[in-house]
Amino acid sequence: MTQKILVLDEGTTSTRAMLFAPDGKLLSSAQQELTQHYPAPGRVEHDATEIWHRTLACAREMVEKAGGAEHIAGIGITNQRETVVAWDRNSGEPLSRALVWQDRRTADFCDTLRNAGHEPEVQERTGLLLDPYFSGTKMRWLIDNEPAVKAAAEAGTLALGTIESWLVFKLTGGSFISDASNASRTLLLTLDGEDFDEGLCDLFGVPKSALAEVVDNSGTFGSTLRELFGAPIPITGMVGDQQSATIGQGCLTPGETKATYGTGAFILANKGQSIPASSNRLLGTVLYQEDGVRTYALEGSVFVAGSLVQWLRDSLGLLGTAAETETLARSIEDSGGVVIIPAMAGLGAPHWQPEARGVIAGLSFATGRAQIARAALEAMAHQTFDLAEAFAADGARWTSLKIDGGMSANDWMAQDIANLLNLPVERPDFVETTALGAAMLAAKGAGIVADLQEASDAMRGTIGNFAPSMDGNVREKRLVAWRKALAAA
Repeated sequence: MTQKILVLDEGTTSTRAMLFAPDGKLLSSAQQELTQHYPAPGRVEHDATEIWHRTLACAREMVEKAGGAEHIAGIGITNQRETVVAWDRNSGEPLSRALVWQDRRTADFCDTLRNAGHEPEVQERTGLLLDPYFSGTKMRWLIDNEPAVKAAAEAGTLALGTIESWLVFKLTGGSFISDASNASRTLLLTLDGEDFDEGLCDLFGVPKSALAEVVDNSGTFGSTLRELFGAPIPITGMVGDQQSATIGQGCLTPGETKATYGTGAFILANKGQSIPASSNRLLGTVLYQEDGVRTYALEGSVFVAGSLVQWLRDSLGLLGTAAETETLARSIEDSGGVVIIPAMAGLGAPHWQPEARGVIAGLSFATGRAQIARAALEAMAHQTFDLAEAFAADGARWTSLKIDGGMSANDWMAQDIANLLNLPVERPDFVETTALGAAMLAAKGAGIVADLQEASDAMRGTIGNFAPSMDGNVREKRLVAWRKALAAA
């Protein structure tokens, strides 16, 4: 059977390869952790060579599980979106460490552009704000501060791309492309532009010649080198991770909304073919592009979600495992007044305060591990509530919310989100919808299904539901404490 789909899911803390059947069943997976480099406060880096080698190792394991390359119809790639890799097109080797989406080193550059009055035009044209989160300012920093990157730019051999561009380049031996969903996160693509924009490239100081060709999210994007897997495998889908999860959740109709709780938390509402605009500091982004036609989304991005729990576990030693948070949260009636503002990488939407730092408020001698763990989970609902208000103010009020991502497996957290939002929350049994969305796109690109709706109907599994059950007075007390702590951040 040649209809298996191989998905490469390139996350922030790990890389995975996942093998899917045409009905969406996960057949097998392989995963390796990625090394996080923190050279200074606010700086986060990856080793692009490590990303490539570990992704390739996982992919080879899945090809073997499939019975060989001839049994795989196509590869779908989904990735952390704004992370930037600089490499030499001739050697195919990285010229520096990759700057991760969480990296904040370009905050001053963003301030300079904002103070010069550029943000309104940038937001209108790209849907994005002037924030270090996005790729364009990272690209400029690499050119200005990494001698090898500057030399390659001067020699005309520089390639600057997000992770899907890097992986496709390595897999194919030189194809240099970026899908529209990832390209829309760079600050260098207008929402209605076919390719990267010369004027925006000039504003940010990024040579257009160093950027990839912008392509659809499904189709035939070349094939892998024969020597990698024993035979060529076509690459038939590419998509940014949050757009992929939106597709994987079946949010194919305008108004449908999903929230992914992974390293960060990202909420996207399908806006159809209408270019989104926000008056409440939400983002407009490309959801997907087919045959040159774009479907858009309105997005709210929270920088710290699962990484807060990881910090409690790895840096403070308060947890043995991330799953322990649910047991601890259920062991007490409330957080004892403890509120956590998880601004370790600044505050994202709708606040956009890159210099904000984390706060733990309401500590007392009665505070223990359980109170802090519960407050960490409550922070997910608090941040989601702030975004719900912003979406509503932009005319995109939620009537329900579909959740996914690793953290959403926590039943207590899922119920708390439903309670605080006072909305029904839906969660699929298979919460890894990021990989599923990439599989759907790859299946369409490989010709297994005719369109995304057919892929969604065939591949999505059963859905669980959480109904709100919180007293209004309790909800309001929680929100008052959250806003007070937020002011301190």
